[in-house]
Amino acid sequence: MFRLLTYNIHKAIGVDRRFDPDRIAAVLEYHDADIVLLQEVDRGVPRSDHFDLASHLAKRLRYDFRAVGMNVFLKKGRYGNATLTRFPIGRQHNLDLTVGARKRRGAQHTRIIIPAHGRSAAMTLDVFNVHLGLLATERRRQVARLLASPDVAHLHESDACIIAGDMNDWRGMLRRQRFAPAGFQCATNRRPVSRWSIRTFPSYAPTGGLDKVFYRGSLRLLHAYRSRLRVAKVASDHLPVIVEFEPTIRVG
Repeated sequence: MFRLLTYNIHKAIGVDRRFDPDRIAAVLEYHDADIVLLQEVDRGVPRSDHFDLASHLAKRLRYDFRAVGMNVFLKKGRYGNATLTRFPIGRQHNLDLTVGARKRRGAQHTRIIIPAHGRSAAMTLDVFNVHLGLLATERRRQVARLLASPDVAHLHESDACIIAGDMNDWRGMLRRQRFAPAGFQCATNRRPVSRWSIRTFPSYAPTGGLDKVFYRGSLRLLHAYRSRLRVAKVASDHLPVIVEFEPTIRVG
């Protein structure tokens, strides 16, 4: 079994407008995920005290492996997505999902090697950490581009693959329009046949399920839930969502 967490950390600036990476670290430490997907991660930006947030959180929480995809370049500093993991990363690639003159967006692809455990064999897991656009048409084009990219298209449907992050998909349309036809299931639906996901936004009174996890291949969904920590309600404007999977590749 492994645990994956996806979290838009809002540059570690909470709903009280305070920059406080210690609160983000506390949330991550409590949930103790093996793979952490973060969005809106600053590096060298004045609003976040010029922190390299991915490096800071990885070192503080002892994640030995990390990959960072910077998508937005500011006058001072940049920000994007970061993947932290306890498992080795075989390869990493940041895919450009920017549509026209819209805000720059990306999907960070990491190929993670999950070691053998118990009766489960070692497994290669392809993970795509995404932060999609604000417009529905933009999101549909972004997901279509991602699914058509060699990074995804060259995978067999039996290969373990996860696409997760801040989808900005209030109405839950991407599952039916894009992901289901490509063989993906939504781990974060409130019910298997529902299009509505676990609510994560805004953190202090969630009404929208913006943060989603889609998966396919040799994975079995065990459990999915959002953080209910008090500190998580103020640390960012999103709540993290946590999903537990079991590899279905067996030894022998």
